Amino acid sequence: MTDRIYYKIGDVADKFNVNASLIRYWEKEFEFIKPKKNKKGTRYYSKKDIDNIEIVYHLVKIKGMTIQGVVDYLKSKKEENTISELDVIATLKRTKRLLSEVKEALERKN
Repeated sequence: MTDRIYYKIGDVADKFNVNASLIRYWEKEFEFIKPKKNKKGTRYYSKKDIDNIEIVYHLVKIKGMTIQGVVDYLKSKKEENTISELDVIATLKRTKRLLSEVKEALERKN
């Protein structure tokens, strides 16, 4: 994804290779996914929203947890700052991608 401040739901769905309806469903199930909406109801996701979706995606699609399992897991781990740890991991992944892009650009230039 390019570096923008906000992304539309289609962009987010494409990033995770899921339907937009799944993203909307996760919004209902997880209170920490709260995109901004304009008067027409168009959703605009921040990087923080995308990081939160990535947490849910990882737990549901990669780890195979149920929605209720994820809710329970996050509630139990909230006291242990698990969400903060996952946010740090997401930030580090973005930083790694950015550095890789810079490296490739520098290699092409030489």
